[in-house]
Amino acid sequence: MKKSKPKYYAHSLEDKPPEEWQLLEDHLRNVARLAGEFASSFGSDYWAELAGLWHDIGKYSREFQKKLYDANGIECYLETKPGKVIHSQAGGHLAQQCMSNGMERIFCWLIMGHHAGLADFSSDKTGAKALEPKMRNPERSESILENVPDKIKNKLSPDFPQLLKDGADISFFIRILFSCVVDADFLDTEAFMNSEKAALRAEVYPALDDLLIALDKHLDDLCQSAEPTDVNRIRAEVLEQCRQSADLNPAVFTLTVPTGGGKTLSSLAFALRHAKKQSKGRIIYVIPYTSIIEQTAQVFRKIPGFENAVLEHHCNVVSNDESKESIRSRLASENWDAPIIVTTAVQFFESLFACKTSRCRKLHNITHSVIIFDEAQCLPPSYLRPVVFAIRELYRHYGVTPVLCTATQPVLTQTKQFDFKFKEGFDPAEVVPIISNPETLTDNLKRVELTNHADLRPVSYDELVGAIQAENQSVLCIVNKKDDCRTLAKLLPEEYTLHLSTNMCAAHRLQTIENIRKRLKTEAKPLYVVSTSLVEAGVDLDFPVVYRALSGLDSIAQAAGRCNREGRLPNYGKTVIFLPEKQPGYVQAPASLALEYLLKPDQLKTIFLPKTIESYFKQRFFQLGDHALDEKQILRLLGGNLDFYFRTVAERFRLIDDDWQLPVIAPYEEAIFFVDELKCAPHLNRKIIRKLQRYLVNISCKERILLEREGALELISLPEIFQLNAHFYDLKYGVIAEGSININPEELIC
Repeated sequence: MKKSKPKYYAHSLEDKPPEEWQLLEDHLRNVARLAGEFASSFGSDYWAELAGLWHDIGKYSREFQKKLYDANGIECYLETKPGKVIHSQAGGHLAQQCMSNGMERIFCWLIMGHHAGLADFSSDKTGAKALEPKMRNPERSESILENVPDKIKNKLSPDFPQLLKDGADISFFIRILFSCVVDADFLDTEAFMNSEKAALRAEVYPALDDLLIALDKHLDDLCQSAEPTDVNRIRAEVLEQCRQSADLNPAVFTLTVPTGGGKTLSSLAFALRHAKKQSKGRIIYVIPYTSIIEQTAQVFRKIPGFENAVLEHHCNVVSNDESKESIRSRLASENWDAPIIVTTAVQFFESLFACKTSRCRKLHNITHSVIIFDEAQCLPPSYLRPVVFAIRELYRHYGVTPVLCTATQPVLTQTKQFDFKFKEGFDPAEVVPIISNPETLTDNLKRVELTNHADLRPVSYDELVGAIQAENQSVLCIVNKKDDCRTLAKLLPEEYTLHLSTNMCAAHRLQTIENIRKRLKTEAKPLYVVSTSLVEAGVDLDFPVVYRALSGLDSIAQAAGRCNREGRLPNYGKTVIFLPEKQPGYVQAPASLALEYLLKPDQLKTIFLPKTIESYFKQRFFQLGDHALDEKQILRLLGGNLDFYFRTVAERFRLIDDDWQLPVIAPYEEAIFFVDELKCAPHLNRKIIRKLQRYLVNISCKERILLEREGALELISLPEIFQLNAHFYDLKYGVIAEGSININPEELIC
């Protein structure tokens, strides 16, 4: 009698016989098909299919099959010797046998890292975790490969895809292709292991075409009902130019519009129209600050038809109900499978340079999309070269249309001015402005006059308080340090003063901002608001007078955008620049450069024009120098002859260096009840942790020492989840820890 071939399985089901387990060949073919579909948008479908087909062939080992049987308490019919089971290497060893010219190394990264993540090629620090040791002695997998069906292992070696022939960066290509494979693996495994969860993904989102129709109607209604002011007329002009420019061929678009010019909805109108014209898959908004993200997502969801189309992905997002939609949103956040994504710059760029599978799996859904980089001037200078490199790769080779959206456009094109060569920048021919006349637009939308206080000599707190009160109207005062913010707020009349800083948790800040808006509309008495720079970008406040501590020219322009924002004053609003007695170190260089413009009387009237901002940024980047724009040497680690350091890059690429700080739970409003729930939970409850994220405040190491000395921190759960004693959280100022230090954390919060 002919002996039947053994069956090999990929996954088992608890309390189910092997006949109901997933056959390994089925899993391999499913992953190959899905991965190929994901990679088809950038012409690399065969590469993804082959990596998907080979990713788990290590499971053809007798040891792995016995492991499945043993885990389910079933006697295995295969005789094996005890030993460690590693199933992720055999596919790479097969690639080494079949391929050459570096192709085999690429496939080894894709296959050998599909669980552990992308590794450094070689590393003294990571040792066996590096790729090179795993590639040694590929004959180790020969006994496993004998069990692999010929129709799976005997595949033609692929040709290099066209995008690599066109000069695409290989390390970036590996990362995007890795995303296709690991997401396909996740999704097929989930479909077999958890059909109910998989079914939630199958529900259809609104189509981009339908969202465009809904947005056009919403915008037309807004235009018809808007007051006939000069500001609203200009906003309508901006919207019309965005609609017209959307028909242009893909480019690196710039949307340079003064603050208050309606960038948010106009950029969405451009993105949806361009996506329809160019058959793009989704719209992604990349925003620097969580305070703006929450505001932007709220604006989008208020558009009829958009309620279930927007995925808000950042650490503070919390669902207030347990509906099916909230579960679906959490699933979408795993791989960004939604039509409109609103996320942080930290989440976006750290994912692009990540090595872990969980963070990389969304990357293929970034391709073939329209990406709005809101407040583009906030792109972090110390990571500017790798950040612009990533945007450029997405545009040139992965079907992405980037839009750099800001009132103060940074210079990101290749330039030789000042002998400074920004080689990772965009070619000037690639950059297309959406607004045809940004200089004229800025001039027409002028609502503010800029003045210098005391000829920019250093001023004391008392002098500044006197000047603010002498205005006899509401004033927003923006300072550079949290300590200055609190001290100055305490010197102003308590009844008429509000404070904003990152010493307050997100929920506290948002409630304070709503309180400010309400009081500005309803109270006749002057309102004084003292804030750090968190209000500058995208926070919709409108004051007749704004005071701004000396800083970079881009920050000054953003601060002026909170002054006479709606243009309702009979004359210009008033923005006053002052020099504090003490400046933090991180602001001194950009402030000194801004001083060169502010002290020239003839430039004060034109200081916010795009040509002035361009001149400022060129000098600023030259001042920083080439090394400072890639401080952690990210691009060097991804250069070389396929000797990439993916894991090291992921460790170094952190837009917020949180080693110096500790997140603590502020005893603010509902946080107290959520903490009680967490204490009573038998295990670490991640649902409660997510709810608590809106109540977190980051404190410095020095503040932690001071607070621990006072017994103000209570450890409520591991790993290191602390609650702050209520006596040390003020309902006006937030965390109170005397002797706090000032580092530049500001709002790039993941």
